[in-house]
Amino acid sequence: MEAHIEDLLTSYHILAAPLSVFLNILIGIFGFIPSIFLTALNIKVFGLINGTLLSILGEALGAAVAFFLYRFGFRNITERKITNYPKVQKLLHAEGKEAFLLIFSLRLLPFVPSGIITLFAALGRVSTVTFLFASTLGKIPAQLLEVYSAYQVTIGTQQAKWIIGVLGICTVLYIWKKFRA
Repeated sequence: MEAHIEDLLTSYHILAAPLSVFLNILIGIFGFIPSIFLTALNIKVFGLINGTLLSILGEALGAAVAFFLYRFGFRNITERKITNYPKVQKLLHAEGKEAFLLIFSLRLLPFVPSGIITLFAALGRVSTVTFLFASTLGKIPAQLLEVYSAYQVTIGTQQAKWIIGVLGICTVLYIWKKFRA
């Protein structure tokens, strides 16, 4: 699938940037699809700087669109599923500065699914403006780390091997902990 998306981005160069942003919006709406493959493609197709900026823009717009859909479209459907994430439930009752800091700090954590943060914020009391600022500001450092990782993997350095190894071990430990609890 990644090769097919890369073909689309390189074949239709005029539409490549809007298509990349659209794909990031879809990833944001679904909330469980990792965006690193698209970040890597953006770097490959648009270069390091433009690919990074495009990825940040796409992630921010994806979170915004998902927030509005969750808040105004899927609220009734999704309210039943929130009991599965007690650590993020504090976000349901947070407002103002507390909500901003929660969203910002949760966006910095690599193993908290982006869609869960967006869902809880949309179902909660946080204002749209607070969500958009905190989400976008929190995504920038996370996105830069993702860009760095994807870039190192694409050029195949020794650092990339360490990054992949550490992320792989962290992922295995996280999954093991989740299933053990």
